[in-house]
Amino acid sequence: MNILGSPLEPCGPGTGYGRDGFCGKRGDDPGSHVACSIVTDDFLDFTGRRGNDLRTPRDGFRGLKAGDHWCLCAARWWEAHKAGKAPPLVPEATHSSFFSFAR
Repeated sequence: MNILGSPLEPCGPGTGYGRDGFCGKRGDDPGSHVACSIVTDDFLDFTGRRGNDLRTPRDGFRGLKAGDHWCLCAARWWEAHKAGKAPPLVPEATHSSFFSFAR
């Protein structure tokens, strides 16, 4: 289910912890990548400064650019939100567990 109470929709191709396109809750996902977001340059700069470079392609990861849909770690999204750098969520594709990570 998504944060609107409807069935979870796909976020985008190649995203999600299992790279299945969904920001689903998985027991083997230590980062809880449940926040489907439209990444922005501000967010990519913010997370890069914290050691998570999402722009650079590597090891099968295509790298992200502003406008891409991507399943983000809920804790990092909230951290960015508190700093005024969070990218917009896609509610239909954000897992219902997202709000349990609010800090």
